[in-house]
Amino acid sequence: MNRILIVEDEDDIASVLVDYLRHAGYQTERVADGERALERMLQEPPGLTLLDIMLPRLDGMEVLRRARLHGTHPVIMLTARIEEVDRLLGLELGADDYICKPFSPREVVARVRAVLRRSAGGAAAPASPRRLQLDDTHWRASFDGVALNLTRLEFRLLQALSRQPGRIFSRAQLLDLAYEDSVDVTERAVDSHVKNLRRKLAAAVPAHDTIRSVYGVGFAFEEPEG
Repeated sequence: MNRILIVEDEDDIASVLVDYLRHAGYQTERVADGERALERMLQEPPGLTLLDIMLPRLDGMEVLRRARLHGTHPVIMLTARIEEVDRLLGLELGADDYICKPFSPREVVARVRAVLRRSAGGAAAPASPRRLQLDDTHWRASFDGVALNLTRLEFRLLQALSRQPGRIFSRAQLLDLAYEDSVDVTERAVDSHVKNLRRKLAAAVPAHDTIRSVYGVGFAFEEPEG
């Protein structure tokens, strides 16, 4: 059974997280300050850590930075900050996902399951989801046999996102990966192309939000189950 380390100094929030995660079948451990969190992460690494950013004694970003020097177990950051620099810094330091306060406890459980599922796949995971087919020779994409009829830019975006399901890409990163010449392209152009890509994916996967928006950061491809 996966043990979830909850690093949260607000008792009410921590209590809700403990209740929901235990109900979902996870073992939980809660600590309330950064120094104790780092100690537990290094001494007995959990299956996953839910790590608040604003903590006494040692903030969550510093906890993550030091923890990543010694291990790679999954970490989901909990934050009330909306500044993009904080989010991107966390991703560069090795955060696996972000959840913004206030949040739905059910969303937290779903994100925990998704991150644990991805981490269990390891390096042997396929480069793209098995239901998604990408032909980069002819710039064709299909899902469960349904042609997506993408433009070349949409194809490149989908290819970049789907190679690492669940990873959050900033708009700047997607510009570098998907646009051959991004000198005259703004980051907002990425939003427009992602919107069109979502519309086409929705026709093939109507019950699943295949591309998830992460406010203030960018986008992530979520592999549909089944």
